[in-house]
Amino acid sequence: MNHSPRIRTVIGCTALVVALGAGVTACSDGHPLSAKPYDAAGLISFNGVSGDGKKAAKIDPDKPLEITAEDDDEQITDVTATDASGRYVVGELAADGSRWHSTSPLAAGAHYTVRVSTEDEDGAQGRKTFEFDTTTPTTKQHVDVKFGPKEGTYGVGQPVTAELSVPVKDKAARTVVERALKVDSIPAVEGAWHWVDDKTLHYRPKEYWPVHATIQAHSNLAGIRIGDRLWGGNAKALKLTTGDKLVAVTDAAAHSMTVYRNGRQINQIPVTTGKPGFETRNGVKVVLEKQYFVRMRGTTVGIAEDSADSYDLPVYYATRVTWSGEYVHAAPWSVGDQGYANVSHGCTGMSTSNAEWFFDHVREGDIVQVKNSNGATMDPFGNGFGDWNMPWKKWREGSAVVGGTPDAPAPAEKARLRPESV
Repeated sequence: MNHSPRIRTVIGCTALVVALGAGVTACSDGHPLSAKPYDAAGLISFNGVSGDGKKAAKIDPDKPLEITAEDDDEQITDVTATDASGRYVVGELAADGSRWHSTSPLAAGAHYTVRVSTEDEDGAQGRKTFEFDTTTPTTKQHVDVKFGPKEGTYGVGQPVTAELSVPVKDKAARTVVERALKVDSIPAVEGAWHWVDDKTLHYRPKEYWPVHATIQAHSNLAGIRIGDRLWGGNAKALKLTTGDKLVAVTDAAAHSMTVYRNGRQINQIPVTTGKPGFETRNGVKVVLEKQYFVRMRGTTVGIAEDSADSYDLPVYYATRVTWSGEYVHAAPWSVGDQGYANVSHGCTGMSTSNAEWFFDHVREGDIVQVKNSNGATMDPFGNGFGDWNMPWKKWREGSAVVGGTPDAPAPAEKARLRPESV
């Protein structure tokens, strides 16, 4: 097969630097690596089509992209394939340089540019750029992604969430989705996605986020085939930051809350927690929202109006930690018991001045931990963010990429009425 002449003379040189897929040298122009790369069209093919330099017909995105060296004297040294939005196609090059094939899926209805570098037996280098479009399926369903929470600054316990518009049940399809959902942080930390249910994923680090970190989530799923008639859709990128590490630890047996900022104690508050039959949940919870005023009624948590435990109270400085109605809040009616006894219906009560201080110092995503209560441990999902109560090993098992088949229970639907307890 004919192609442009190649310079075969080799002249010694004092320095030679070879970059991946390209040669750079300080030698004289007689060295083959200093010559202008020849046109490798005709020496390579992709998906069985000869590389004649013309724009190829549309190809099926369900099939891998394959670049092949057609000349036995030619080796492929590097392949770079990107779509119009700058997404790279991951691929694998054969050890002998005869073939390169993609290992990540192509997007449907996308335009790709492929740059191929070659080298012949004399060390002369060739280059060729190809372009092609992928076909668009006639029948397909899009999986859109919505990241959460909303942009802003949060405590170090705030998980990143991804809500899918369409359920994804198949393990292979989940792997495609999860690989396309990216979360990066500065400083970098080890983290993983966990499939909460068929439409919900949570991402958290092994430990809490670093203080004053920048966290960014984005999706590379658009146009990617996920499964039969199921394709990646739209997603808006998300950027979060974290503040100081604020952790409030309530010892239900000691009737005391100790608040730490960045590991240093900044306050200790006498409290009351849940009485027998209404014990406060143990474990790590995350601040969900803050409300200056909440009307709390026993009927919202199943207490009959004619019961001795019935209540209907105006509550101030209410910091919510579960969707079912557990708060840290002002409880002026129980000041005499705070620090001595547990008399609430599950919330952590404190004086109005202490509740105001707590309200002013915490933000969404901060950690509220309860220990030594007779209550059950906070569920990981379905009632707020109990993600940190799941051991890291088990968390990873809920990833389709790093841990195998998800085995976490599906979360209960978030309570629409957001009941309250005191």
